[in-house]
Amino acid sequence: MSSELGRSIKVAVGPNGNLLRLEDLPPSDTRRWVARRKAEVVSAVQAGLLSIEAACQRYNLSGEEFEAWQSAIRKHGVGGLRVTQIQAIKRRDLEHCRRA
Repeated sequence: MSSELGRSIKVAVGPNGNLLRLEDLPPSDTRRWVARRKAEVVSAVQAGLLSIEAACQRYNLSGEEFEAWQSAIRKHGVGGLRVTQIQAIKRRDLEHCRRA
């Protein structure tokens, strides 16, 4: 009998609607952070698969960087995590501040 029986296995729903387990997350040595990978890590933290601290340690992120990912998703969806989109948002916000 497997020791997995009787234990709950934690899963999260990823940005594409797929189920994520810890082993489905990007490798800890990921260097190329595309929007989907960032969103998977944020989804895993929000679902309780790992804590913010564990995610930051696993991926060598600062708390501020992780919070920026969360904020981008909250405000602009997964597309807000794309580097080109982030640059466009910053330009738009800067122009808005200058007009005010």
